Amino acid sequence: MSSLLEKLRKSGSIKHAESLDKSTFFNQKDTIPTELPILNIAFSGALDGGLIPGLTVFAGASKSFKTLLGLYCMKAYFDKYPDAVALLYDSEFGITPEYLSSNGIDASRVLHIPIEHVEQLKFDIVKRLEEVQRGDHVFVLVDSLGALASKKEVEDAENEKSVADMSRAKAIRSLLRIITPHLTMKDLPCIVINHVYQEIGMFPKTIIPGGTAVTYSSNQIFVITKSQEKEGTELSGYKFTINIEKSRFVKEKAKLPFTVLYDKGILKWSALLDLALESGHVVKANQGWYNTVDMETGEVIEPKRRAKDIETDNAFFEDLILREDFKKFVEKKYKLSAPMLDLSGEDFEEEEV
Repeated sequence: MSSLLEKLRKSGSIKHAESLDKSTFFNQKDTIPTELPILNIAFSGALDGGLIPGLTVFAGASKSFKTLLGLYCMKAYFDKYPDAVALLYDSEFGITPEYLSSNGIDASRVLHIPIEHVEQLKFDIVKRLEEVQRGDHVFVLVDSLGALASKKEVEDAENEKSVADMSRAKAIRSLLRIITPHLTMKDLPCIVINHVYQEIGMFPKTIIPGGTAVTYSSNQIFVITKSQEKEGTELSGYKFTINIEKSRFVKEKAKLPFTVLYDKGILKWSALLDLALESGHVVKANQGWYNTVDMETGEVIEPKRRAKDIETDNAFFEDLILREDFKKFVEKKYKLSAPMLDLSGEDFEEEEV
């Protein structure tokens, strides 16, 4: 560091000022791996990645596994940090102590904070985040932003007024502007559950409520969709797809599916068989049957196996996700090599104030 830069570094009043190549905010990112490889890929573009600090939005229609994914991440954070606690801002009241326990989460480590409107969330979360120091392990979950009214909307209802509410988007914008620096500088992950709705028109577009602030402030936005999974004609569960709407780390518009069955729960190795087929680690023998491949010799390994048998073969996938050739294949397919400035896109859009 030059003497002039060092002098300027020491002369300011803001802590953590450092030359950019040494900044802890960019060079020492905390990574929280989950037990679901496809979710780690969605967060980071890598099998050995995971959730990082900052704002993440899970958006989707009702019953699209959004809240459960949030709890999945909370459990991963608690598993990594035995001293961690969580702030649960709750407007839907669907997360019970029993619900937490069934997902392997100790409810005594979760501070439940009921909220009625956006401004109440803003004032409370700012006060609590002010008490957190960098190095404290705090996980924040908001369930959900989509269900929250503004203070004005609540007051208008109390006063039997039916005028349009134009304050909600501004309140959300203010909330996210305030908390984003806290999350980044204090290394805290925050997951916000949100809803979606379809734009009216011939070619309807999925809209995430909350205005542009949600898009600008988030590290990543995942839109979760679902389809039925059947065994013959019987419904056996659902296939959920993480659609990468925005990411600083993963190629946008990527689609990452995972399956949840009624009798088995979430399938840990979801989507990895398809990736192994694409990478050449598995080849298709005939309809519904596959062979694994010795990648060092290229030899097809007999006997052939049913897809269901491979998909539940822990030993095969535990070995596969550690293979450097497979990890590189996944990163090449999903990971952004470096962020680029889009001269025609949102980097130059003027935000309403």
